[in-house]
Amino acid sequence: MSEYEPVIGLEVHVQLKTQSKIFCGCSTEFGAEPNSNTCPVCLGLPGSLPVLNQRALELAIKVGLALECTVSNRIKFDRKNYFYPDLPKAYQISQYDMPVASKGHLVIEVPPHPSLPPQRGEGKSAIKGNAGISHVSSPLAGEDQGGGEVPKGNQLIPKKIEITRAHLEEDAGKLLHEGVRDGSWVDYNRAGVPLLEIVSEPDLRSPDEAFQYLTGLKSILQYLDVSDCNMEQGSLRCDANISVREKGDSKFGIKVEVKNMNSFRAVQKAVAYEIKRQVEATQAGERIAQETRLWNESKSQTFSMRSKEHAHDYRYFPEPDLVPFTVSSKQIEQIKKSLPELPQARIQRFKKQFELSGYDAYVLVSDKPLGDYFEACMNERISAKLSSNWIQSELLGELNARKLSLRESKVGPKDLAGLIRLIENNTISGKIAKEVLPEMLETGKSAETIVKEKGLVQVTDTKLLEEIADRVIQANPKTADEVRAGKAQAIGFLVGQVMKETKGKANPKLINDILSKKLSN
Repeated sequence: MSEYEPVIGLEVHVQLKTQSKIFCGCSTEFGAEPNSNTCPVCLGLPGSLPVLNQRALELAIKVGLALECTVSNRIKFDRKNYFYPDLPKAYQISQYDMPVASKGHLVIEVPPHPSLPPQRGEGKSAIKGNAGISHVSSPLAGEDQGGGEVPKGNQLIPKKIEITRAHLEEDAGKLLHEGVRDGSWVDYNRAGVPLLEIVSEPDLRSPDEAFQYLTGLKSILQYLDVSDCNMEQGSLRCDANISVREKGDSKFGIKVEVKNMNSFRAVQKAVAYEIKRQVEATQAGERIAQETRLWNESKSQTFSMRSKEHAHDYRYFPEPDLVPFTVSSKQIEQIKKSLPELPQARIQRFKKQFELSGYDAYVLVSDKPLGDYFEACMNERISAKLSSNWIQSELLGELNARKLSLRESKVGPKDLAGLIRLIENNTISGKIAKEVLPEMLETGKSAETIVKEKGLVQVTDTKLLEEIADRVIQANPKTADEVRAGKAQAIGFLVGQVMKETKGKANPKLINDILSKKLSN
């Protein structure tokens, strides 16, 4: 596969967080009784007229500004005509030639590829001013000191992914096939929910880059609070356009569209599968069919849905029931001033204010609730580095094991800060803290309460620890001689023996100092 390169573009559909639909007053509540959130407008009944939801337009403009797009002053809607059961009008109100925003970008972080020619937008200048972040790896468990260092990846370089357009439209209804006898059912509750479609240029070159782009985009949407970004509920959906070509060739290959992916990892896997399938077919001399394919998660493969070889045009024409109008530059500027601190700016602030590494700042900022959790811990005036490590490794590790989100955790920022403070003032060791955290998650009790109830206060009685150290040295003369001979790492075994005798309650640093002093004499 080394002589081929993939070309990937993504179409992301974002349900905007409004209380009512884009062209009527029906609720956007998810999970309501089927067809209960409907009216003549979203059902397309004769004589009904759409009225634009101002809030939906404002949220769309927010996204455009955050992605550094050019926001259009002239707003026009079009009819996208095609018949399908989930569109009761047999057309969709969308935007064709005048999207609300266009020509923006998002910067991701990618590994250097010295064997590949630079793609458009690569280089240090690409990161200037952008709000996006990416390349956030999964945190791993820390070391015994409590909240150990999270491993760092290879050096990364910024790459600018161009945004072609972002346009407003109404969502379609939902067809229900599974568990339905004698055909299918349709639920029109979703029909008319405001949707923003964000289309990238075909600038992505790997499944990992696609994943990083989606991660960065979701982060921006979260910070803007324009969508709940829940892929399982369909409020964030993605279609991938994939082709392959020989390296060095400027001409695109035949594009295949992949749908039905309900997570970023599914997108990553579907893109990887499709690249492999297309390369193998090309090498075998087969012609790639231009088609739409669906991703089957259980089989981890794509399969053909419909051909697009002779697809008819959607026959767009201006929506006659919605008159084009102008948004003033002053209004756009007011929306721009209302933008919150975006991910890239927050990363830079975390690095400067809390002296975090670039990697730690990226991980914490990648998910807004995670960044908020960290900042709340910082309000308790504890170590930033220790907090960062404990959140990334111990806390997220325990939550992942329980399949809980940060919002569902019984350990709030003040609770975790209380645990970390006990470590900082030497009340407990990091090892004991690791035993306390799971119980905090299970019971909701504070760290201080659990430590008192279980008698876990760290042993700092120097005289007692010296007596235990003497016994350990006498019981392990060979190891003691190795330490005296200069084998410094051998002292770790002796420290472990003292910790064992004190049932993990001793201060490891104090033990180390006592043993070093005794063995040096």
